[in-house]
Amino acid sequence: MPRYYFNVREGARFVPDEEGLELDGLDAAEYEAACAAAEIGRDRLPRGDTREVTVEVKNEYRQRVLTITVSMAIDRVDPAPDPPRT
Repeated sequence: MPRYYFNVREGARFVPDEEGLELDGLDAAEYEAACAAAEIGRDRLPRGDTREVTVEVKNEYRQRVLTITVSMAIDRVDPAPDPPRT
């Protein structure tokens, strides 16, 4: 089975994957990367630590084969609307 490496970038923070995972193929690697990006995004994005999480998948030759990015944008209305009059 081929080995895939999942490097993670959260804003300026970069975490390389030195171990990797043996998976059936690229579809399985894409699934793992999507799950990881979603989980990291769910935990980190609402706290405001970062606004984008990227998982870069490399094959056994350390060549990039796919990238998954999860992002969150917040667009506040400024000034805030007045409350409705009753």
